[in-house]
Amino acid sequence: MENRRLTEGSITGTLVKLAIPIMATSFVQMAYNMMDMIWLGRVGTGAVAAAGTAGFFTWLGSALFMISKIGAEVGVAQSFGKDDMEAAKKYVSNTIQLDIIIALIYSLILIVFRHEIIGFFNLGNIEVIQMAIDYLVIISLGLVFYFLNPVFSGIYNGSGDSTTPFKVNVVGLIINMILDPLMIMGIGPFPIMGIKGAALATIIAQFIVTIIFIIISKNSNLFIHLNIFKVPDKDYIKMIFKLGLPAALQTGLFASIAMVIARIIANWGSTPIAVQNVGSQIESISWMTAGGFSTAISAFVGQNYGAGKWDRIKEGYRKGLLIVGTIGIFATVLLIFGAKPIFKLFIPHDKEALSMGITYLRILGLSQFFMTIEIGTQGAFYGLGRSIPPAFIGILFNSLRIPASLILSSTFLGLNGVWWSISISSVFKGIVLVIWYISVLKKSPNINQ
Repeated sequence: MENRRLTEGSITGTLVKLAIPIMATSFVQMAYNMMDMIWLGRVGTGAVAAAGTAGFFTWLGSALFMISKIGAEVGVAQSFGKDDMEAAKKYVSNTIQLDIIIALIYSLILIVFRHEIIGFFNLGNIEVIQMAIDYLVIISLGLVFYFLNPVFSGIYNGSGDSTTPFKVNVVGLIINMILDPLMIMGIGPFPIMGIKGAALATIIAQFIVTIIFIIISKNSNLFIHLNIFKVPDKDYIKMIFKLGLPAALQTGLFASIAMVIARIIANWGSTPIAVQNVGSQIESISWMTAGGFSTAISAFVGQNYGAGKWDRIKEGYRKGLLIVGTIGIFATVLLIFGAKPIFKLFIPHDKEALSMGITYLRILGLSQFFMTIEIGTQGAFYGLGRSIPPAFIGILFNSLRIPASLILSSTFLGLNGVWWSISISSVFKGIVLVIWYISVLKKSPNINQ
């Protein structure tokens, strides 16, 4: 494990060196889902819709592990900035303990209430409903690994080492890429498992990633004397919740709002649900990339905030925003002008789904710049230990998507009105959050302390 001090040296160079492995890790995480969608698209649109429906609850789960992940990233980063290794170790042990407890409780809830959970969407197709339930149960059995891996990554990122999580997650991706076609399509010694195969391939890959993290962490000072059975430190648990809960609430409500919108979309049948699921995976090219850079900004700001270096914070944010904004512009061009060939990779034979998918990508493509600068600014707020502003903005404008979807879809726009409600809200989120962060910087000290 190679820790990196982010409080010295070239700002651009430091950000880029930290961000590239994190962004690559984000691409790896995105590729997990894309591999599933590409192969499930060969099975049929129903399988894609089922995986997408059940996938809302892994998305909701990601909101829960955000408590520990953000707590680990920011807590470790600020502790490094203050040269307080004991505090960093306590953040490590307490975030891992909290993460495991939350994962086990959430898994149990999903398994026990699986029928009611999937029934919420009123899919109307018995076969699709059963596939969604099967996928949800299998994923739930391995959910603890899905929770642990981002927290391990957050610990390493906060310490300035973004290369290790990338390498470990690449191993998981390779395993998933190999197992997906074998288990979904029934190649070699495997029977044809369809959507069950996709779920099994994912949890096997996630399990192996967790094992690798555990093995390599034995060589790190941050994990010395780690005992997950020790009673958690209530003061650190409170601080972890303070850092991570607003972000978790934002992500959780975002997922919940997306579920409500999916139910609205279901009025047009299961095909639009499949289209949204595939479209959001394609769109994740930009928001996962920006999210990776956002994590780098968070670690950079966190360490410099701990060291009291406000000049580096301000300049780091300006340069970070320039980079994520460039990513957003590139994504806009890609989604608008490459919509047809890109979407056709996932659902090549369904003309109705392809037509809907092209429209989806072009409408969402218009908001990519604003979405990426919002995500980058989120990371800057997290680094300061202020997770409430991005949570407030995210919750406010994401909530407005529901009435906007109902209103716009009742006009001549029809289903496209739902896509427009998502795109327009992203524009407003980006503008408002950037203005808010700039106002915070203006009130900060003008010289290094």
